[in-house]
Amino acid sequence: MNNLKIAIQKKGRLNEPSKKFLASLGLRFFDDDKKLSIICKNKAVDIIKMRDNDIPKYVSQSIVDFGIVGLDVLKESGQRVKVVQKLDFCGCKLVIAVPSGSAIKSTKDLEGERIATSYPNILKAFLRRKGISSEVVVVEGSVELAPYLKAADAVCDITQTGSTLKQFNLVPIKTILKSQAVFIESPTLKQNKELLEAML
Repeated sequence: MNNLKIAIQKKGRLNEPSKKFLASLGLRFFDDDKKLSIICKNKAVDIIKMRDNDIPKYVSQSIVDFGIVGLDVLKESGQRVKVVQKLDFCGCKLVIAVPSGSAIKSTKDLEGERIATSYPNILKAFLRRKGISSEVVVVEGSVELAPYLKAADAVCDITQTGSTLKQFNLVPIKTILKSQAVFIESPTLKQNKELLEAML
């Protein structure tokens, strides 16, 4: 019950790199896809698998001690936790993109336009900083479809290689956030010096 708890993404692109990172710290464990928790064989550590959107909340509330999550997910959550370390894997960018041939060429042209996104908090904060008034259309799933379906004039979405944007004939006009996996810490963590030294 007193084991240190580390949350990682249950499935998705952060899952395997997160497990490799934890293994690089000397943690020995065997993963079973059917189980939501992994008990390490050589340390008093439990690895908990959960939805990435839940990780910042569980860490901020000290339900788990550490978490590995995308910086984009952390920023969107609004949870205040300490970023112990940037992990240099799963890099991506949150960009605003518009259809090729659109009259929107820069961020100032977004005034009065509709922007589809699954990152409304980050996008709204960006628009406030720039003094731009746009309609934020919250979409879950394939954000890139919104301009094709005439549901939005632009999108704000994560891109890694740009291939999905090209597939939907979308062109990036602004990078809002450069993201990567980060290691976050509970605000009331009971310090485990050995593990912290290994991570730092």
